[in-house]
Amino acid sequence: MATLDDAPEGAPARGGKVLVKSYGCQMNVYDATRMADLLGREGYAETAEEADADLVILNTCHIREKAAEKIYSELGKLALEKRAREAQGREMKIVVAGCVAQAEGEQVLKRQRAVDLVVGPQSYHRLPDLLQQARHGRRLTDTEFAVEDKFDALPQPSRAQIRARGVSAFVTVQEGCDKFCSFCVVPYTRGAEVSRPVADVLAETQRLVEAGVREITLIGQNVNAYRGADDEGRDWSLARLLAEMGQIEGIDRLRYTTSHPVDMAQDLIDVHESIEKLMPYVHLPVQSGSDRVLKAMNRKHTAADYLDIIARLRKARPDMALSSDFIVGFPGETDEDFEDTMALARAVGFASSFSFKYSPRPGTPGAERDDQIDEEVKRARLAALQALLEEQRQAFNAATVSKTVDVLFEKPGRHEGQIAGKSPYMQAVHVSGAADRVGRVARVEIVAAGSNSLAGRLMDEGEEAKA
Repeated sequence: MATLDDAPEGAPARGGKVLVKSYGCQMNVYDATRMADLLGREGYAETAEEADADLVILNTCHIREKAAEKIYSELGKLALEKRAREAQGREMKIVVAGCVAQAEGEQVLKRQRAVDLVVGPQSYHRLPDLLQQARHGRRLTDTEFAVEDKFDALPQPSRAQIRARGVSAFVTVQEGCDKFCSFCVVPYTRGAEVSRPVADVLAETQRLVEAGVREITLIGQNVNAYRGADDEGRDWSLARLLAEMGQIEGIDRLRYTTSHPVDMAQDLIDVHESIEKLMPYVHLPVQSGSDRVLKAMNRKHTAADYLDIIARLRKARPDMALSSDFIVGFPGETDEDFEDTMALARAVGFASSFSFKYSPRPGTPGAERDDQIDEEVKRARLAALQALLEEQRQAFNAATVSKTVDVLFEKPGRHEGQIAGKSPYMQAVHVSGAADRVGRVARVEIVAAGSNSLAGRLMDEGEEAKA
């Protein structure tokens, strides 16, 4: 295996077409766009078609076993395409990026010979140099943690690139995790918590807004652990950052994700009352409703702590909607523990949630326990929880019918003469309307709730004034 030091110098990266396929969390979506920006500077044009791509990057997720194995299946298909290209005298490079790359770098190269380069989530700013070396026949891994270096090195997207991505955008403010939940690989794949400087976040936000972005979502592995320094070296909380961003002209909506209950400080709860642009929707993973399981998970909060946070959020903003993450079948989970989870879900009433069977991840404390839960038991519990959460989601959507909500229109709808957007509560909404409304917020009366979206009617200016 060649190292970075012994690869020869060469010409700048040759352009072509690049396809970046992203899996997993919003952090990966953001990283995928930044990789495309970086390679655009090297002459690569983005494509959505694998058949057109000279370079394919799989930006991977390692949070669950199924997500990781899906990558190897995808690599098998890409290997066949690469061999077919080579038989025709055409080149195709394959890169594995993201958290699978970080956790299994050498294993990826061993399992799939077609992979040219493996690069971790804190090293992708070195892609041009790494690709240059790969053209000399080197198969490389680079998974060093260098968050500050990465953000300093990444180029800024052009206005055209920003506009092409729509009116909503992610801005990474924090990376890494210091919580070490016993089921989670993130501290090992993303490193320790690091916050970006305030000035960098505000500058990136300003560029997005000037190019037409109207909704900004601040993202991080533990976004509410944000402690970014200002120009005088003083640390800002996420609440203070949101308050400052609320003053930026041109922003219609602010959001943040994903939060940890331990970092849900009162000042962050309070800004939901004081900042009109901050949407009344919070994704706050609880994982379990059992204190015994939460302790085993090393979550550092109890079910009562979580319910208290929800109560304070709803006091600050009575129309607050919540979503969460759940893991069922964590080692040692009893029927009583699971019923505690069901009870917590009933007590909160979630607008949307993500729920999964526990998946042992190598190197985590949970994977080493000898009281793993039978797969059939996990499946049954997951089915019961998902049925409850889906019932809550449908009830939340149905309760929106006949109400009037603000919708930020993001794109044309699936049918001619239709436009689509999001409610403040992250619900997909479609109406009959002109395409020139895309990028604008409008009042919409919800007339029907489908299984996955809401149908609405645009209110005319007179009706909006009365509402």
